[in-house]
Amino acid sequence: MAILPIVTFPDERLSSVCAPVGGVDDAVLHLAQDMLDTMYDAYGRGLAAPQVGVLQRVFVMDLSWKDGTRAPQVCIDPVISWWSDDVVPGPEGCLSIPGVTADVPRATAIHAVWTSPDGVRREHALTGFAAICVQHELDHLNGIVTFDRLSPAARQVVEASYTVRCAP
Repeated sequence: MAILPIVTFPDERLSSVCAPVGGVDDAVLHLAQDMLDTMYDAYGRGLAAPQVGVLQRVFVMDLSWKDGTRAPQVCIDPVISWWSDDVVPGPEGCLSIPGVTADVPRATAIHAVWTSPDGVRREHALTGFAAICVQHELDHLNGIVTFDRLSPAARQVVEASYTVRCAP
């Protein structure tokens, strides 16, 4: 398939709420495969459609491939139906904000629902890194980037560091 260019902060598409896909067709499956190819090429574990300039509610992830075996997941029209009350900060990186890691508060457990590539709506109980990844990618579909999850003081420091790093 194709390796797509990754949109980087502060591109306005990263602040856009994405439209529902509604159904699975060849175009969505093609996009998902291109997104997986792009994610693997960029050495990421997750990638949302707006990160490749497509404002649709699709993300892909593979939590285990860096440990040896690929287990790609395609998530179409995802929602989180439940979050645990336990929230902890943890380090997160983002392919759209290269070189930045920030401690982002996330629920430690979630229930998520999405349509799989076969068109079936599936529910998933997720904890740990899987829960964090889904929350991160779903944020992208809602126009939220890592910086938006930080306190104003932390955001100022991290964003200034990123701006300096990306200056010509």
